[in-house]
Amino acid sequence: MTTLATTSPKKIGAGLLDPRMLWKSLPDALRKLNPASLWRNPVMFIVWVGAVFSTVLAITDPSAFAWIIVVWLWLTVVFANLAEAVAEGRGKAQAATLRQAKKDTIARKLPRWPATDEVAIEAVALKQGDVVVCEAGDTIPGDGDVIEGIASVDESAITGESAPVIRESGGDRSAVTGGTKVLSDRIVIKITQRPGESFIDRMIALVEGANRQKTPNEIALNILLASLTIIFLLTVVTLQPMAIYAKAWQGAAPDTIALGQDGLSGIVLVSLLVALIPTTIGALLSAIGIAGMDRLVQRNVLAMSGRAVEAAGDVNTLLLDKTGTITLGNRQAAEFLPVAGTDAQELANAAQLSSLADETPEGRSIVVLAKQQYNLRERETAGLLFVPFTAQTRMSGVDLPGRQVRKGAATAVMKWVRDNGGHPTDEVGHVVDAISSSGGTPLVVAEVVSGQQARALGVIHLKDVVKQGMRERFDEMRRMGIRTVMITGDNPLTAKAIADEAGVDDFLAEATPEDKLALIRKEQEGGRLVAMTGDGTNDAPALAQADVGVAMNTGTSAAKEAGNMVDLDSDPTKLIEIVEIGKQLLITRGALTTFSIANDIAKYFAIIPAMFAGVYPALEGMNIMRLTSPTTAIISAIIFNALVIIALIPLALRGVRYTPSSASKLLTRNLWIYGLGGIIAPFIGIKLIDMIVSLIPGIS
Repeated sequence: MTTLATTSPKKIGAGLLDPRMLWKSLPDALRKLNPASLWRNPVMFIVWVGAVFSTVLAITDPSAFAWIIVVWLWLTVVFANLAEAVAEGRGKAQAATLRQAKKDTIARKLPRWPATDEVAIEAVALKQGDVVVCEAGDTIPGDGDVIEGIASVDESAITGESAPVIRESGGDRSAVTGGTKVLSDRIVIKITQRPGESFIDRMIALVEGANRQKTPNEIALNILLASLTIIFLLTVVTLQPMAIYAKAWQGAAPDTIALGQDGLSGIVLVSLLVALIPTTIGALLSAIGIAGMDRLVQRNVLAMSGRAVEAAGDVNTLLLDKTGTITLGNRQAAEFLPVAGTDAQELANAAQLSSLADETPEGRSIVVLAKQQYNLRERETAGLLFVPFTAQTRMSGVDLPGRQVRKGAATAVMKWVRDNGGHPTDEVGHVVDAISSSGGTPLVVAEVVSGQQARALGVIHLKDVVKQGMRERFDEMRRMGIRTVMITGDNPLTAKAIADEAGVDDFLAEATPEDKLALIRKEQEGGRLVAMTGDGTNDAPALAQADVGVAMNTGTSAAKEAGNMVDLDSDPTKLIEIVEIGKQLLITRGALTTFSIANDIAKYFAIIPAMFAGVYPALEGMNIMRLTSPTTAIISAIIFNALVIIALIPLALRGVRYTPSSASKLLTRNLWIYGLGGIIAPFIGIKLIDMIVSLIPGIS
């Protein structure tokens, strides 16, 4: 089966555009010329109206000037559509891959579950509540929850990851997705999807952008752009009576652009309007939003709405589970602490012997620590009788000829020592208490040799290891103005030790679903936006309440329904990346808005003096660019206006590089780079284009 990993579209290179991608997206850009589609973007709709009006005028009164303007007006609209088409194109490529995963499948339905008689039906005919069985080699016919059995499942068609995952009944890893494949064993699945509403159906619709609604931020920005357009429209309209008053006349001189006693021509007025309104951000606004969601999809995170991506950019508080997010999730052996009468080598030897058959992460870490610190390798296991851990004994161990070794909970091992004639020392109790108070887990190791009393050898310090680099990442969050809160079911003492080591701002210990929900509401009442991760049914209320709720794909259906994002890799630490992508989206939008507005102001001061310096000599002092003529000035401005959209498409798709810093620093950076750049670029670009245009016969 083709996977997302092998068919994901090529990413935009830094600062470059792939011509093949532009060419492939061009048909979609032309289809978007439909006014029924364009009217949702007020700025570009006005450009479209202006292009239609100018085309009519060019047909009725043809000239080289008129047709050059018409061509570049239409190119401006096409380039604006091209930005959106390129952004959508990558999503469509991913959707095509998902459709390959959503193929006709025969389901093995169990009509009278728990009876095992089967009926073969088409997967598309399954209804919510139906029960199906899948064995090795079967494709799972629909979204559901495992209600019996355990199996290894290949989810590469959804996540792009080749490593299989375990799905089993009665836990937080019970959810399965239609289109994935069972690799081993047998599971019984209860279908939870409604017809036509499978997870893959929703993914296809979302990555194609079919259900992408404008976010509040986009709507507000569209209103701002429409307002600026109206202002510049009024500004351009006032130029007409000024031209009439100046009695400018076209025909006597080649460098005038007025038409008889009626003032400026219609094409000139349209050109001025298009050059001065915020077409740059108007053209790129939609592409920026689509690209933000696409960047999440590239990281295997499915955002259910653009609103969720924007909310991630404004998050003030992050709630993160301790286990698997901040810590590795499995306790690791950190230290061997011998008691009087025993040295560390002897303790490590006994601890490793008792752990050779222990396949738990804790047991394996003890073996590894003994190898690393005391070079205990290649142990001979012949003649060893391993004693497995049980919930009743709360210890495990090994029996050797003439010797027994046990490892486990302090109370259980100390009882074993007493039962075998030994006397636990106070030193063991002190070491155990010290480890417990630091948030660690103590495992006592003891032995009994034939003919001797049992004795404690020492204590193994197990600790929940904080993932490497977490403190640095939380420091970044702090610089971004985000408060981090660790959520754990541990006791407050253990929780505080982990929180201090990880560097989070706060923690919630012994957390229940009600506690999580109350914490989120308390944060929100203070005007803060909250993000959290979760995978279980007990996380569903908090995920639904959070402004950004990231559900793990391995989690329950209830969790995935409650969240507004789904992490297909089920990596809780990705929440930090999601926040960074959200901030990058907002910063990109702000940067390009700053550039666009500065760009329009610069064009105003570059063009108007060139147009009217001949009529009003006082404007000559402002004509610093010394453009060839009013005609070339307008043509150059229109061409620059179109080309700058193409030049900024890679930036809109890739996003402005985000570095954690305060809002004031980000604003200053935007003003210096994109504000100043937006002012300088038109002066340079229009002047260069004017020099080229002036070489065309009959134009200057």
